Amino acid sequence: MKSLFPTLWGNDPRDPFKSLREEIDQVFDSFGKGLPASLKAFAGPKFPAVDVAETAEALEVTAELPGVDEKDVDLTVTSDALTIRGEKKSEHEETDKNVHLVERSYGSFSRTVPLPFAADPKAVEATFRNGVLKIHVPKPAEAKKPVEKIAIKTA
Repeated sequence: MKSLFPTLWGNDPRDPFKSLREEIDQVFDSFGKGLPASLKAFAGPKFPAVDVAETAEALEVTAELPGVDEKDVDLTVTSDALTIRGEKKSEHEETDKNVHLVERSYGSFSRTVPLPFAADPKAVEATFRNGVLKIHVPKPAEAKKPVEKIAIKTA
């Protein structure tokens, strides 16, 4: 692939940005490989990471929120979606140290989980422990109906 970042030096071996350009090109080349085109827009990590499981009685959502205080999390439920919002705050200390690498992220986040049924916000329960938020969304009576198996006839 032709470089996304052409250089003023052309193919000069003294080009100080050559290896950086090659690495960036590799990242763009490999992004989304193996994904159907319809899913490429959703590629990449989401925060917070969530697990969604369904039982006969409820939808169980578990969200990982490491480093986030319970008081900094906001949970809202509408009839068709559950939204987790919050902020991971940075702890700034004034010291004379030289920081070489920062990989932890801070700031506001929001994650919405669509609900397959109309939920009653007053019946939703949430617990927060050790950076893990667990949300229990009970199904309404009409969503608890058993699935009927349909017999397939031979033609």
